Amino acid sequence: MRLKTRLIDRRDFLRAAGAAFGASLAPGAWARTLAADAVFAAAYRSRDGHYGAAIFSEAGDILHRIMLPERGHDVAFDPVSGRSVIFARQPGTFAIVFDHGGRSEPVPIQSMPGRHFFGHGVFSADGSLLYASENDFDAAAGVVGVYDASGDFTRIGEFPTHGTGPHELLLLPDRRTLAVCNGGIETHPDFGSAKLNLPTMKPSLVFLDRTSGALIEKHELEPALHRLSIRHMDVDAGGTVWFGCQHEGPASERPALVGRARPGKALELVAMRDDVLSGFRNYVGSVAANREAGLIAVSSPQGNALAVIDAATGNVVSATALTEVCGLAPDASGFIATTGTGAVIAAGRTTTTHDTAWDNHVARITG
Repeated sequence: MRLKTRLIDRRDFLRAAGAAFGASLAPGAWARTLAADAVFAAAYRSRDGHYGAAIFSEAGDILHRIMLPERGHDVAFDPVSGRSVIFARQPGTFAIVFDHGGRSEPVPIQSMPGRHFFGHGVFSADGSLLYASENDFDAAAGVVGVYDASGDFTRIGEFPTHGTGPHELLLLPDRRTLAVCNGGIETHPDFGSAKLNLPTMKPSLVFLDRTSGALIEKHELEPALHRLSIRHMDVDAGGTVWFGCQHEGPASERPALVGRARPGKALELVAMRDDVLSGFRNYVGSVAANREAGLIAVSSPQGNALAVIDAATGNVVSATALTEVCGLAPDASGFIATTGTGAVIAAGRTTTTHDTAWDNHVARITG
């Protein structure tokens, strides 16, 4: 693992961000948050154009907010310390560490020069390290940035993802193996979100040793599917990684968008009924596993579609139309979902916060 230690000047970063990372709690929010069996965290955009992250209950009640300088993406939760980290949407250069009970001030992390975040990260099982998917944009190469979560989140190293455009990453049940989706799309902050290599993109899913950074396995789709960008994933109770894709080819094509992988086995794409697959409009925005229920949920804000899959058989057990649905997380009865229209859908009930447009992902935070 190549070490690149760099201390972060918090005051300079706050000044460069152009915003104060304020925290606000409604009366009694600490008690309600800490007493809950589970709450949820997600990035949002307010109707007046401000960005933030919110902690909310299954009923959709917002318990706690923090402000963000720009758009956030996903949240990584550490059950050991009870802290979470929200990452900037690519090509963002900030992440924010916060306590979901609002007991301490949020702490910023700045990406190192030549790198930006891809919006996702994961903690080690003991909470001592934070891993983040990052772009070495001048080399068009993906890296995993490693941060000391036992201290002040100093960046202590990085290792390659052996692909371009890494997006979501997760820790497998063995607590040592990282799974990383390399979307295969080259981007550079000088060109915003422009996709620079669609004719030659090469997505992959890799398994890495988090302790050494060594490549364990690299899996690619067949050449005919080289425009099927692997982006999001979760792991089921049996250790199988379920992944969702975004197709960058012609809209008239309808490739499979959901697949599964395990170390030692080739990638397997899962067939869906034509009516369900076409409803996704070639885009999966989020994947979540409910391990207790044996279910996988996938969503598409482009297609306004949500499907639930039986993890044992790969069969779709339900398909629902929901406007701008994307965020997914397991709850007691199945899944909680959020939408860009401000809706929280859980346990058969919909709660809408009209001043809040939820972003792509939801993280479940256990009590």
